[in-house]
Amino acid sequence: MTTVLLVRHGLTEMTGPVLAGWTPGVHLDERGRRQAEAVAARLAPLELDAIVASPLERCQETAAAIAAGRPVTVQTDDRFGECGYGDWTGRPIAELAKEPLWQVVQAHPSAAVFPGGEALADVRSRAVRAVRDWNERLGEKAVYLVCSHGDVIKAIVADALGLHLDQFQRITADPASVTVIRYTPLRPFLLRANDTGGDVANLVPAPDAPEGAGGEPAGSGSDAAVGGGSGNA
Repeated sequence: MTTVLLVRHGLTEMTGPVLAGWTPGVHLDERGRRQAEAVAARLAPLELDAIVASPLERCQETAAAIAAGRPVTVQTDDRFGECGYGDWTGRPIAELAKEPLWQVVQAHPSAAVFPGGEALADVRSRAVRAVRDWNERLGEKAVYLVCSHGDVIKAIVADALGLHLDQFQRITADPASVTVIRYTPLRPFLLRANDTGGDVANLVPAPDAPEGAGGEPAGSGSDAAVGGGSGNA
């Protein structure tokens, strides 16, 4: 059971009004730095086997805040980089919302290909492949963190939930939020989504959990908790 924490980068001056994409030199602003420090403090009780980040500055800076004081360094994986928005990069969201492609992105994102950029389907493929590769590299007992971007995180969550990419706009990943997925041999479990507060101690599986079918720990292995389960009670 490999546990992946997906953290979206903190705020920048472009976050929200402008589609930053792969624009170089987009750093966390003061709000984003405070968010990065806050999420680092929240996650401090967790021992992380690796911290991986998109190559873009805003993710590198958020990941660096989380890595501070830990015995791990930030590793970079381009597959967790932002969607290549092509000609849309750097344009105001209000302007883009008037483009015909906007409605495709909203209602049928699996068909969306950004002019001069990537297809959202290709973004999902590379990001999901990256998660699977890191899961295999780090092993089934690993807890690791990936700092990435909103659409990338949403695509990974949609895959974990078995959703078609056309449903991924129903998922939210706010700046500096934590989304947690636990991968088991049978299926992934979404433990938290768009979480911006609260304790994180229960993200580590209890070593003395009772076994379920197939020898997996009941409630934290491949078997779903019938009736909803009792959580960590």
